Amino acid sequence: MHVDGRAEQTRRIMAADSDPESEVFEITDFTTASEWERFISRVEEVLNDWKLIGSNFGKPPEKGEYTTHTWEEESRDINFADFKFSVTHHYLKQENVESAVREDVEEDVFPLAMQDLLCMNNDFPPRAHCLVRWYGVREFVVVSPGANCEAIISESKCNLLLSSVSIALANTGCQVPVFVQIQQKWRKLYSGECQGPGVRTDFEMVHLRKVPSQYNHLSGLLDVFKGKIGCPLSPLPPVNIAIRFTYVLQDWQQYSWPQQPPDFDGLLAGEVGGVEFGKLPFGPCEDPISELHLATTWPHLTEGIVVDNDVYSDLDPLQAPHWSVRVRKADNPQCLLGDFLMEFFKLCSQRESTEEILGRNAVEDEGKDGGDITQALSKLTEPATVPVPRLSVSSMVHSARKRIRRHRRLEQSPLSNDMLNSILLYLFPDAAVDKSDLPDAKAPQSSSGGKTEPDRETDDYNLFNLLKSAPSDTLTYRLALCMCLVNFYHGGIRAVAHLWQEFVLEMRYRWENNCLVYGLAAGPPDLRCCLLHQKLQMLNCCIEHKRSRDSGRDRKEAASENELLSPAPTGASPAPSETPPGKPWDSWSDSEDEFFECLSDTEEITDGAKGGAKEGGGAKEGGRAKPEGRLQPHGKLTLLNSDEPLYIPVTQEPAPMTEDALEEQSEVLAKLGTSAEGAHLRARMQSACLLSDMESFKAANPGCSLEDFVRWYSPRDYVEEEETDETGQTVVRGDLSARMKIPGNMWAEAWETAKATPARRQKRLFDDTKEAERVLHYLAVQKPADLVRHLLPCVLHAAILKVKEEEATEDIPSVRKTLQQGIVSQSSKLFHHPSPDCRKLEDTINQIMVLEAVVAQARSLRAKFGVVKGEREDPEDLEKFVSSLLEEPEVTVIGAGRGPAGTIIHKLFVSAQRAAALAPHEEEAGRAGGPDARKPMGGGGVPDFPPPAGREILLRTCVPRPAPYSRALPQRLYCVLMREDFRLAGAFSSDTSFF
Repeated sequence: MHVDGRAEQTRRIMAADSDPESEVFEITDFTTASEWERFISRVEEVLNDWKLIGSNFGKPPEKGEYTTHTWEEESRDINFADFKFSVTHHYLKQENVESAVREDVEEDVFPLAMQDLLCMNNDFPPRAHCLVRWYGVREFVVVSPGANCEAIISESKCNLLLSSVSIALANTGCQVPVFVQIQQKWRKLYSGECQGPGVRTDFEMVHLRKVPSQYNHLSGLLDVFKGKIGCPLSPLPPVNIAIRFTYVLQDWQQYSWPQQPPDFDGLLAGEVGGVEFGKLPFGPCEDPISELHLATTWPHLTEGIVVDNDVYSDLDPLQAPHWSVRVRKADNPQCLLGDFLMEFFKLCSQRESTEEILGRNAVEDEGKDGGDITQALSKLTEPATVPVPRLSVSSMVHSARKRIRRHRRLEQSPLSNDMLNSILLYLFPDAAVDKSDLPDAKAPQSSSGGKTEPDRETDDYNLFNLLKSAPSDTLTYRLALCMCLVNFYHGGIRAVAHLWQEFVLEMRYRWENNCLVYGLAAGPPDLRCCLLHQKLQMLNCCIEHKRSRDSGRDRKEAASENELLSPAPTGASPAPSETPPGKPWDSWSDSEDEFFECLSDTEEITDGAKGGAKEGGGAKEGGRAKPEGRLQPHGKLTLLNSDEPLYIPVTQEPAPMTEDALEEQSEVLAKLGTSAEGAHLRARMQSACLLSDMESFKAANPGCSLEDFVRWYSPRDYVEEEETDETGQTVVRGDLSARMKIPGNMWAEAWETAKATPARRQKRLFDDTKEAERVLHYLAVQKPADLVRHLLPCVLHAAILKVKEEEATEDIPSVRKTLQQGIVSQSSKLFHHPSPDCRKLEDTINQIMVLEAVVAQARSLRAKFGVVKGEREDPEDLEKFVSSLLEEPEVTVIGAGRGPAGTIIHKLFVSAQRAAALAPHEEEAGRAGGPDARKPMGGGGVPDFPPPAGREILLRTCVPRPAPYSRALPQRLYCVLMREDFRLAGAFSSDTSFF
């Protein structure tokens, strides 16, 4: 057929004369392709692109290969006029397929799909496409209507599609079966065809709502199969039969669900100890296993061996040679841990502040005078008639706390006093001791973090580094658990806001009273942790510096009193250089060092006068200033300008910073620009610590030079070379490096401006008072939603540890793999981003809920099958069986109904049947034991098994068709009989050469 899409469809030839009544002749151009022909051409193009042209060969599939191997598919969209179709190629991915192809293949060999019709190695695959289950083919093509297109219902359209497929197969020589989906999609009705050299297989299907009574058994289906074949031979070749009955167990009467929900009454009554607050709940409140499906299979039967008709059936499930089981999980079971996480996560979408949630009266004074805690310092500086001591920050905090609690008692506070005290005692165990009595007794505990050294080496402890949360059992970690608990049990966001406000007040109380915050590791803020944890660590650093100053002032005052009581001779007091090395510089601060930047002019003049008097009293020796702030000698090095040893000075520690302060500093430095003035200012800002160290070095080493400082501070910038002097001796001469000699070098400028000042008299690099107020203000202005975002990494950290703990008792490899490679890895990427994606966070929580359900499913199955160590002789087989039920779609029962697992399954069905029939317990106990207690199917009494929920019967044979002298070809009929579904899927082959 000639196809030319560009030719016009109709030509009009007008009459030559101009008579208006002249006739018009129309001539149709038959060389133009129709839409039907274009559709066939498109199908052929798709088959060519997928290289499905010509013969296909392969070895028979191995047993279970359809389940264990991978099924792949590829799709293409084509049009029939303006109607869209989807063409999908399904195939089993097999290895070494080419090696199985024979070189001397016969020309008339059957197509691969026809060979698969008779193969018995993969009957009833548990996980495969429905066409694979019905016809057993390993490769096929499906033509179905597009996603938004209506179904092909009319018979003429169905026939048109089938004829199109048949022509495409004949034109291309494709031996892969092609199916067309017809009728409504939910019915899964397909018609198809497979063509080979001289043979053809037609795939036909029947689908009904009810099972016809005459076909409700094996004998009736055999009659249908034989009638459809229409084989003229007598006697007929034997028909191979495979039967599978499926029984569903829904009532688990023998075993109750082992998950015990938490004691909600006890939690609401406030009877919660520290142990309860530190634990997250786990497990669903309902049985996560809803059904058990038992498939009893007779894989190889022949006609006449088994009887199954409308009167009698000897298909007893206990006598079936093959049992297999699958479990159906409950859809989205309610999980306690998942509910905790999801409810806490939902608070991220709230926008209200703590003041708006709890009400303005909760944070305002009745007279509106000084109720705002964040403005406490400003109130101190405002003129007032009230005496200043009564306006101290501590007194304002305590009065605010009393006002808040007084108003909340009137408004029914979310957290009762007993509950609040229990939570605060869990967060701050050191509060059990009176803070005013033993303020120093808590210092060792506050830096412990609640972890021992061996625990710090484990992967679970280091998990906080990946999730950017906080180490386990630290204050931030405990706070996250408490917030999650009060949100779920004690009032939601109002309880969270209440607890947070009390927590902020506690932080200010500890700052004002020099009480270290419990449960935080000592040292500067750990940038690996979340920002809230860093802020709390910063507050602890401020408290430690303040305590050091206070202790140093107390020692100074005590020394002054002793000096007044027993004056010592001039110069008898120890010099600062005699102080034991390694002492912090704060311990030497005097009473004027509390606010270095706030010294008045009078104090400075007084200081200068005292210094002059000291110098006149022998502070100078030989015109050289007296050294101060020495730590220890620097090996054998001496000053370049003298033979005095070079001393390492006591220096200030660099100011600790949190990550937000570092980012702020980076932004400020970046805004200075690239100009010379901006670069100079940037260098001066970055050299504050360098200038402090230079001043300390000058005070410890009077008469030193910049070269001496560089030799100690940056040895690589002092280059030493061997030279020969005038006398011929080799001497070592040193000089500054090239970068130190650059004009305008910041080191040289800083050295010129540095004064000989010991660290104890320098302006503090770290202003603990200012930093503490910044931290407390940051905590006070946090909204509950902001707090939740801060604590969410810690909550997920705790949830992952909980899942790990519960999984360890069940030993589920898939859960461990998903935790490590999926949840932890994904969470690590999310929380290291400045603003995590809320949708991805929700996906992570859903993954944790899935793992929680998997662990609960394993626990439920273990309880139902009695997998308890020491109670059975063969626990290993049962453990393997239970584990396989979770990992695999269908598990074979070793020993069928007589094996250990089969015996338990049989008892489960018997128990469910007795409960359904309300049989007496005596009868149940008598019939539950031994094989003689079993009633035959169809007999009197209560049967051991319910009627099968589904029956599948597979009939196969190889007969000549359509004539007696035709070649013997494979014939197959797959039958599904369910309560409201009856399906026959037949594949009938014919000889197209000898018919």
